[in-house]
Amino acid sequence: MASDKLAAERSQERLRRLVSFVSVPVFLLAWEGVSRSGVVNSVLFPPPSTVARSLYGWAASGELTEDFLMSVSRVVVGFVSGALAGIIVGVMTGRYALISAFLSPIFQLLRPIPPIAFVPIVILWFGLGEMGKYFLVFWGVFFTVWIAAHLGVKQVDPGLIRAAKSLGTPERLMLREVLIPGAMPYIFVGLRTSVSISFYTLVAAELAGTFAGLAYRIDISQQNLQMGKMLGGLVMLGLISAAADKAFSVTAKRLVWW
Repeated sequence: MASDKLAAERSQERLRRLVSFVSVPVFLLAWEGVSRSGVVNSVLFPPPSTVARSLYGWAASGELTEDFLMSVSRVVVGFVSGALAGIIVGVMTGRYALISAFLSPIFQLLRPIPPIAFVPIVILWFGLGEMGKYFLVFWGVFFTVWIAAHLGVKQVDPGLIRAAKSLGTPERLMLREVLIPGAMPYIFVGLRTSVSISFYTLVAAELAGTFAGLAYRIDISQQNLQMGKMLGGLVMLGLISAAADKAFSVTAKRLVWW
């Protein structure tokens, strides 16, 4: 019975891998067929082959590399700064009741405001420079990481805290050795969620006014009715976001094994 169950599980696993392997090719073939069938306007909904040619031309011109680097730099700067600030403030509000009583109502008021709502005021504050782009990504990342760190510290086992206190652990070591490690699983969930949020926010950031970037190029392509290039930009954003999420997932599993 055990061997039959094991064989069935292995068979199911092989089937899942096969389905996962063929899902993208099937999707692309279906897309190609629908676009060329005449059911939809192929100018407005070009097939993957047209999108691939547009991407090749975009890459050959050198613009794709420039747009890619600009977009990634904005995400990295905004994500890192937002994540660091979110972790620090989240640990503080989770640990100290007075800090939480002062900051939490303010953050709960500001947190629901979507980054795209700040686009007009960011243009007035920062102009068309890079600082405005960093700020918008920072805004999208900060509150997600803050609330994850805040809740993570709150969920640390009180028994561990009491044991550390009974051993005379100073507050600095309490934060470093007990609270932050205990909150890390929550923090990493917030960080992984923020990876995707940073790319969502990137679109709003680049629509705030810029001269390079994937979302910027999508907007320009839409204005010029270059639908292949526009969809190619969307594909690039999806691929980069998925790759970043996967890399973060692998890294998190190695760093937070408990």
